[in-house]
Amino acid sequence: MSELAAKRWAKALIELAQEDEKISMETVFEDLKKVSQIFAESEELKSVINNPSISTEEKQIVICKLFQDRLIPVVYNFLFVLNLRKRLGIISEITDAFEKELEVIKNIVRVDVTSAIDLNDEKKEEIKTRISEKIHKDVKVHWDVDSDIIAGLILNINDTVVDNSIKHKLDELSSKIIRG
Repeated sequence: MSELAAKRWAKALIELAQEDEKISMETVFEDLKKVSQIFAESEELKSVINNPSISTEEKQIVICKLFQDRLIPVVYNFLFVLNLRKRLGIISEITDAFEKELEVIKNIVRVDVTSAIDLNDEKKEEIKTRISEKIHKDVKVHWDVDSDIIAGLILNINDTVVDNSIKHKLDELSSKIIRG
C-alpha cells in the first residue's frame, strides 16, 4: 500500500517540479534524499512524525525549524502537504519512487550484474557500455560477485534475468541428461 502511495506522491512532485523550468529534478531529488536521511538518522524525529497524539500543527513547526532554510521551496512545501495528509512517514519510499520515476524520464535502466569474480573498472565499463548499446538506454549498474556461478555473468534488467553463467549451463545440461 505505501509503495503505491509513494509512487503517486513521487509522480505528483515530478509534475509540480516540471511546471517550473527553473527547477532542476536533480535538485529536487537531492533535497528529498537530504530529508530522508535526516528522518532515517533521527529516532526522535521519527517518533514525533509517527506519533498520532502530536498535532499536525506541531509537526509543521518541527518541519519548519528543520528544513526552512535547507530545501528548495517546492520540496519544502511538499513536506507541508505530506504532513497535512499524514504521509511524512513514507518519505523514504517517496524518495525511492522519485528516483525511479526520474530514471524513467532520463531513459536510465537499473541493471544488476553478477559475476564469478570481482571485475576491474575497465571490464565493468566495457560490460556497462555493451548493455547500454544493446538496450538503447543509459544504465545504472549494481555489481555483485558470486563465485558459485563459476564463470560468466547473470544480468537482471527490469526483473528480466539473463543467466549466461557456467553454473546455469551445467544445470541445464544436467537436467537434459536426466530427462534422457
